[in-house]
Amino acid sequence: MKKQIRVIGIDDGPFTFDQKKVVVVGVVMRGSGYIEGVLKEEVTVDGDDATGVLVGMINRTRHHDQLRAVMLDGVALGGFNVVDVDMLYRETGIPVVTLTRDPPDFDSMKKTLRSKFVDWEKRWEVIKSNVLFEVKTKHNPVYVSSSGVSREETEEIIRMFTIRGVVPEPLRVAHLIASAIVRGESYGKA
Repeated sequence: MKKQIRVIGIDDGPFTFDQKKVVVVGVVMRGSGYIEGVLKEEVTVDGDDATGVLVGMINRTRHHDQLRAVMLDGVALGGFNVVDVDMLYRETGIPVVTLTRDPPDFDSMKKTLRSKFVDWEKRWEVIKSNVLFEVKTKHNPVYVSSSGVSREETEEIIRMFTIRGVVPEPLRVAHLIASAIVRGESYGKA
């Protein structure tokens, strides 16, 4: 895989559940760590528009034809606004990789979905359709799913874009920017 491939890392900003919308930032970056662009959108907190918003964000960007992967911090934005990773791949033509630091607590997720949402079964089906696998890093493992790209290529992309720690740089920078937009200064770890 070429070292100068471009990916977009996407993360949401901090929010509270009494908000209607949450900011979502996409960072287009080359394998060398060079940032080529920043995109901004909003999704509904606990809504069902995340997949459509991301499809629009990615398909409208001038960087679309150069992108080789979409990286998401987890499978949901703004609480439980679940991203259909397979649909995102189909609608953009760009492979999708999700990444979390900790293994998800599926029992807790299912319980929360069941108690909060009329359409909980639909959201749960999308979440559980993502087959997770562990990727070892220099520090701690991360938990990953992907659509449109092999496990080996997924691991290579993660290693290529991870400069320090365990979070690939496009996700880390998207987190920092989203947090600064909301709070005026970045904080926390991606």
